Amino acid sequence: MTRFANAKVVGCSPAALAEGGDISSFDKAEYLILPGFCDVHVHFREPGFSYKETIGSGTRAAAHGGVTTVCTMPNLKPVPDCLENLKPQLDRIKQDGVIEVLPYGSITVNEQGEQLADLEGLAPQVVAFSDDGRGVQDSGLMREAMERARALGKLVVAHCEVNELLRGGYIHDGEYARTHGHRGICSESEWREIERDLKLADETGCAFHVCHVSTKESVALIRDAKKSGVDVTCETAPHYLLLDERDLREDGSFKMNPPLRGPDDREAMLEGICDGTVDMIATDHAPHSAQEKSKGLEGSAFGIVGIETAFPLLYRFLVEKGILTLEKLVALMSTVPRSRFSIPDRGDWAVWNIHEEWTISPETMLSMGKATPFMGWTVKGRCLKTIHAGKTVWEDRRISE
Repeated sequence: MTRFANAKVVGCSPAALAEGGDISSFDKAEYLILPGFCDVHVHFREPGFSYKETIGSGTRAAAHGGVTTVCTMPNLKPVPDCLENLKPQLDRIKQDGVIEVLPYGSITVNEQGEQLADLEGLAPQVVAFSDDGRGVQDSGLMREAMERARALGKLVVAHCEVNELLRGGYIHDGEYARTHGHRGICSESEWREIERDLKLADETGCAFHVCHVSTKESVALIRDAKKSGVDVTCETAPHYLLLDERDLREDGSFKMNPPLRGPDDREAMLEGICDGTVDMIATDHAPHSAQEKSKGLEGSAFGIVGIETAFPLLYRFLVEKGILTLEKLVALMSTVPRSRFSIPDRGDWAVWNIHEEWTISPETMLSMGKATPFMGWTVKGRCLKTIHAGKTVWEDRRISE
């Protein structure tokens, strides 16, 4: 076993590396050995929508991106709102998953926001509770969910959105929408519900996590809530750090929810991850069929893929530009999400050729979904080998030739 005299090791213990087999061929300066990433926000679409993605394809794509733990959102069919409806997903995970897959249970029955799901029955089998894709509109119901989740020792993880403020919008209500004749989604639709839920979390003592923050107001509210002692964390996604509405094109690959916001919002996301207000980076990996993403900004489904490209994008455009240190990026993508979601470190790790440049294209993706606003971007860092539970779950074919 190599002593890694030349390869740079960040965040991995020698004991963990020793369990992964002989990797002496990676003892070179261009190689970087990192812990397996933990993505707390993915959509693997199974059961119910396997034409978009499956547990098998999604977990292979994750391993390709150096990700060894994912938390899967509950917008499935059936919605996992009770143990009976969770079982098909658990069975598929056991059968086809190549990495650790931890499902969410829904907050409400069928994610309809009218009646609480069987939180007590689900709690031992799920990582947290979320109605991701839909904000819980009824404040009384959300309060009750938080009270019960606190008693169960579980996080409430919220997609925050006020439905009555959406007004049929599908991109950010900003300059691009006005110039090109599109209906916009106002920033208030996000931050107004965050404001409400922070108050509820403060009053109930619930551990609260906000999904995919995208507005400067959201960051400011969460920053203030943390200072006042609210038990809150939040995530943002690579696209909110690297893109804004100035990058929009008339292409469904640029449509996601929340939408790409204004330049000031993007700056607020960067400031938030640098000062600790934004605790982690998650991809919101949301694959759809090519047909569903071929109908432009108005007609296409919300959602893009990102689990295979997150680290190479962020390394190239944040670490190499001096915005983040490598150690900080690893914490945002691995250490912090595991800690907040009480996910044990399994000793997983991945080897990256940190100097290799490559161009994002459909041919580079294992996910069934191909829609990404980063298509054609040149990034840096290629994952060569991923180890989960002591087994190789991804290996670049070139290293075995």
